[in-house]
Amino acid sequence: MPVAKVTSKGQITLPKEVRDSIGISPGEEVEFQKEENGYLLKKKVRRSPFDRFVGYLKEKKGKSPDKIIEELRGK
Repeated sequence: MPVAKVTSKGQITLPKEVRDSIGISPGEEVEFQKEENGYLLKKKVRRSPFDRFVGYLKEKKGKSPDKIIEELRGK
């Protein structure tokens, strides 16, 4: 089992084995999820800017593209 030592500043260096197994690189963020017996370390998944708007757009009501074209053509 990999082990890390806590520095006087409260920092740790994740062992290479751990970094490699969850696929994290320098500069990436990790999350600590509270569990019953401690914490679970997880790689933070970044959402793309597109993903943020997918749910937003589903809630918006409006005219369909076909309806807009019909109106523009005067039908």
